Amino acid sequence: MSIRPKYITFDCYGTLTRMRMADMAREMFADRIPADRMEQFLADFSAYRFDECLGDWQPYETLLKNSIRRLCRKWKLQYIDAEAQQYYDGVPTWGPHADVPAGLAKIADKIPLVILSNAMDSQIQKNVAMLGAPFHRIYTAQQAQAYKPRLQAFEFMFDSLGCNPEDVLHVSSSLRYDLMSADDIGIVNKVFVNRGHGPGCPAYRYTEIADIGGLAGVVGL
Repeated sequence: MSIRPKYITFDCYGTLTRMRMADMAREMFADRIPADRMEQFLADFSAYRFDECLGDWQPYETLLKNSIRRLCRKWKLQYIDAEAQQYYDGVPTWGPHADVPAGLAKIADKIPLVILSNAMDSQIQKNVAMLGAPFHRIYTAQQAQAYKPRLQAFEFMFDSLGCNPEDVLHVSSSLRYDLMSADDIGIVNKVFVNRGHGPGCPAYRYTEIADIGGLAGVVGL
């Protein structure tokens, strides 16, 4: 059974834009972290970034540097601010997953597309320009003054669009950042893009697709 929402709302980094944090950390810390411990190091980096999203809003540069500072403390490494800055400066250079431009092209002229992203206004426009499709609205954590998974971010999006949770189909490759909160706030229609970022959980009542190319089928196109 297909879904025809008023809006399709997307997470950006990881879902549409290929997330490069782990790639950058793997390369930057290759001479300080043994190869057999690198995966745990990257998992800790991811966990600290998530944890920093749970409190009051802070600029993404601050959030990212706090995450790296905590990571270095845990692993008994020297924190170097110039290195941390490279992660923040690198974000606007990241392009889309290969499947995204063609996948979005199938639906962009049929249903308005919206982004809700844990981003700064000054960063995300460059990433969106590389996605190859027009977006009706782009909302950021800076505008919402809250990062996902906080419900405040979703509330801001609904208020800005003048719609209700049942009016949207929310698409993300992350349960922790997006789909759990989407379910909590009443978004019935959800799509999990399984990019291997973390395990799924069918209890959250989503449709699973392998990539954005499968989204057109979900909405009957």
